[in-house]
Amino acid sequence: MFHKTRHTHMHAGGCGEGEGGWRGWRGRHGEGQGEARGGGGRGRGPGSEGGRMRRFFEQGDLRLVILGLIADAPAHGYELIRAIEDRVGGAYAPSPGVVYPTLTLLEETGLIEAAPTEGNKRLFRITDAGRAHLAERKPQHEELLARMDGVRAERTRGDFTPVIRAMHNLRTALRLRVGRGDVTAETVAAVAAAIDEVAAKVDRA
Repeated sequence: MFHKTRHTHMHAGGCGEGEGGWRGWRGRHGEGQGEARGGGGRGRGPGSEGGRMRRFFEQGDLRLVILGLIADAPAHGYELIRAIEDRVGGAYAPSPGVVYPTLTLLEETGLIEAAPTEGNKRLFRITDAGRAHLAERKPQHEELLARMDGVRAERTRGDFTPVIRAMHNLRTALRLRVGRGDVTAETVAAVAAAIDEVAAKVDRA
């Protein structure tokens, strides 16, 4: 049922979740419909992080990732979205319009089932058939997880947002301190020494 041709590239012309990418494919249960969210809704261009991640999952890959997450622990749809987003370091999160139809497909094929729960949220857990399906596709599943971890590592290495934020905080603190008008030579020396100490720590990091 889930047979497909594998591709390993992730360039801008690569495969999406389903043939033709996220926009071009309409599955029986909607898998592949909607649009991926990358970087909090930013970076949707073809050369951007969001553009790459829309083509990260091939047809059937997202089903396997979701099944693996439910095998680890029963989960709601929203929790699965967050788990996938965390796994790739925030570079991508599948939309509810992709995840919930995929859950419906997995449930209808007997790979997961809805556990009794209070409220409107449906808590999904894996079935014996689902564990067997996952075991049969263990190499493919492990490859997917490795690729996702690679995206997270790459994003972590290249994300200097915390550093930029800290530099803005330093500039603001200096401006406010100088603005008070009671800056002494001792204060200037102490601030300079603190900045020099941080610079030395950065150099050793």
